[in-house]
Formats: sequence, C-alpha cells, structure tokens
Amino acid sequence: MPNTKNLKQAGLKTTQPRLKVLDVLENSEIHHMTAEDVYKRLLETEQEIGLATVYRILTQFETAGLVIRHNFEGGRALYELDNRAHHDHMVCVECGKVFEFFDRTIEQRQRNVATKAGFTMEDHSLSLYGVCNGMKESGRCSMSKSS
Repeated sequence: MPNTKNLKQAGLKTTQPRLKVLDVLENSEIHHMTAEDVYKRLLETEQEIGLATVYRILTQFETAGLVIRHNFEGGRALYELDNRAHHDHMVCVECGKVFEFFDRTIEQRQRNVATKAGFTMEDHSLSLYGVCNGMKESGRCSMSKSS
C-alpha cells in the first residue's frame, strides 16, 4: 500500500488515482519510469486510469516534490521518487537503461571547482552517456528499459 502520509505532507488529497500511481512508483523494480511505463503497469493490474491522468498526477507529484523528472538525452522524461539521497546517473545510449551511482571523490571535486571559481553551488546533476555491458556483450540489453 502506498504511503498516504507522503501525499498529505505534500499537500495533495489522497485520491485513488494518486494512490495507484504512487503505488506503482514505490513498488516498481525500475526506479526511472516514463509516464507510459507507469500507465502500462496500471493496465497490467487492471487499473482504469488514463494516460493523460498519469501525466497530470506525475506533474502534480513533481510540483509537490514527491518525484524528480529527468530529461536525459533522447527526449523522454523519466520520473523517479525523490528520496532526498543525492546520486548521479549513467545512461545507456543504446537501450536507454539508467544506472544510478554516487562517488564521494566526484562530489568533492565538483565542490572544489565551484569554490575555486567563487561559485556557491546549490545543486547539480551529472549524467554520463555511454553503452552498458549488456549492449556491448550481446548487442541487446538484458535489463529492463530504465532503473
């Protein structure tokens, strides 16, 4: 069952469509999903929510700070729950899979560069683009589309 406390804290009413979308996001093995991915999961569980409603709910969730929308190269918006833990991303340009990573050395280096330039960094995002091992080894990704 989705965490209704999150919706209430974000100032959103706990409607059934919102709860169902939140449930998909909280319980999916895939961490980065398109609106279409969420919609397909809802269809698989025989939920009667339209794609336009899914888009609207995801936009509401983004505005409320429940999800983060990423616009990686390739043009599709991907959504992930905002768990407040900073991480960066690697994106496979062949299959679209998104890998999360965190590296203290990279984080410190970015702070050092900002400080040296007299820049006060408030936030940042780092996305690396390349080809994942699944694509290099077999020519097709054995993983799901995004994680």
